Amino acid sequence: MTILVTGSTGTIGSQVLSHLQGHGADVRALTRSPEKAQFPAGVIPVGGELGDIDSVRSAMTGVSTLFLLVPNLADELTQAMLALTVAREAGVKGVVYLSVFKGEAYADVPHFAGKATVERMIQALALPATILLPAYFIQNDLRQKDLLLGPGIYGSPIGAKGLSMVDIRDIAAAAAVELLRRERAPDPLPSEVYDLVGPDSLTGQSIAAIWGGALGRPIRYGGDDLVVMEQRMKAVLPAWHALDLRLMFQRYQSDGAVADPAAIERLTALLGRAPRSYRDFARDAAAQWARA
Repeated sequence: MTILVTGSTGTIGSQVLSHLQGHGADVRALTRSPEKAQFPAGVIPVGGELGDIDSVRSAMTGVSTLFLLVPNLADELTQAMLALTVAREAGVKGVVYLSVFKGEAYADVPHFAGKATVERMIQALALPATILLPAYFIQNDLRQKDLLLGPGIYGSPIGAKGLSMVDIRDIAAAAAVELLRRERAPDPLPSEVYDLVGPDSLTGQSIAAIWGGALGRPIRYGGDDLVVMEQRMKAVLPAWHALDLRLMFQRYQSDGAVADPAAIERLTALLGRAPRSYRDFARDAAAQWARA
């Protein structure tokens, strides 16, 4: 029996593969360029992509457990739903789906609403799945390096309501635990849902203070201007994607995305340790930047 990992060359997918290594599971990794893939020993690269349904059908042959990660694309919803349809037809007995924290609540944010629709499909069809709901990724803030080290600004406009940001290493670890649990079970297991969150309620001002301590210099919060953020994003992303992200940050500013303490306790039990904190991330990043 075999685990298939999608999004295998991305930041999270590659870490999922590393966490699966050494646990006795047969692992395949879906990738557009199998001839160029550099995966952990024992991982079998399989050519294909979620937008090519025939390649997905081929990759799913003989697969018992699926890690489904669909990137933020214009047709993300279609790709995810069709991949689940193929998995169901192929007899896959367990799915771990990477959704998003607050997907149902943020109905006006396209990629949140799309992921919430996929969750409803899983529930309506009673698919044997673990749905993982990660909050905003801590590592996204590595993009703030130039602003932090240059003018001393934390520029992500997250507002003052609070976010329980999650470390991507905790996302990958949680995914691997659930993939192995479902893979080792002789029969399909009941569905589970986990909020993947960090231990802190973070604001723009509090993160600026954390970076100030980590870098040993004054850092100020750059403010809540979302129009400027969208224009900046449009320089590197399609216009639809930039607007999607602006809508996400708008909801962060108006509503926040703070985890329930019970969700943090449940994640702690799943990981076997407490989720990583933003302060630890910032300290480690600052040390790496200083060495470089």
